[in-house]
Amino acid sequence: MPGNMISLFDDATLKGWRPAPRVTTARWPRDPMPRLDAATSERILRHTGRWTVEDGAICGRQDPPGCGLGAYLISDETFGDFELLFDARPDWPADTGIMLRASPLGSQGYQVLLDHRKSGNIGGVYGNGIGGFHAINFTLDVDHDLAGRPSALRLEDPATTLEPIDNAKRALLSQAASGETFLSAWKWDDWNEFRITVCGALPTITTVINGTLVAELDAGRLPSEVFDAEGTLAVLGTRGHIAFEVHDNDSRMGDARWGPDAACRWRNIRLRPL
Repeated sequence: MPGNMISLFDDATLKGWRPAPRVTTARWPRDPMPRLDAATSERILRHTGRWTVEDGAICGRQDPPGCGLGAYLISDETFGDFELLFDARPDWPADTGIMLRASPLGSQGYQVLLDHRKSGNIGGVYGNGIGGFHAINFTLDVDHDLAGRPSALRLEDPATTLEPIDNAKRALLSQAASGETFLSAWKWDDWNEFRITVCGALPTITTVINGTLVAELDAGRLPSEVFDAEGTLAVLGTRGHIAFEVHDNDSRMGDARWGPDAACRWRNIRLRPL
């Protein structure tokens, strides 16, 4: 029988969570970690993000603003099969996500995408350090008002994309909403309710946003070209942490990946063991 709903956030403190740097990991779970020079490694390790509680929500930012280095906020507890509920409200642009069954590093695990930026996807699944699979069905861009301010999400023009989408990425999902269906459910500059279900040793992960099923991934059916099933089980097991992400910037996207003053906010964070 499913367990009772557990609150993972007390609305006032970060008790039960710890910040961590966004360390670089190998693409495949059984590969050695990338070797970085001492200066680069030290720079990454000293940035753990700015995580605050504001108006009853956890807020994640780069620290200092505009530094270009991301971080994770990782749950102290680990979880196996569960239903995770929370509300999220990202700025534009903010490239973030929710790590599931993550390793203690935070950067290895299944990530439900919350890429609220150009060429981003929301609700799909990415394989952080477990093969790099990118299971998505649409990519996004933004409209601007007359003053030049971002004003609404729209589907991206494939001719201008920074991350092309193809049928191979779509085929990784066992269920997927169209981009139009997603846009009809998403609330711009407002809170959006996520309901994520994780079930199975090689889990089926389902993302429902504001009551609309957006994506479902069956990890047990992923092709070996993009997923090392045995290696993933060896590294992650069947339980792991939950982590919220603040992404790095990079030379290709710069501030279009994470704006200098951008934040993502999470509230009403609850979990039901299954």
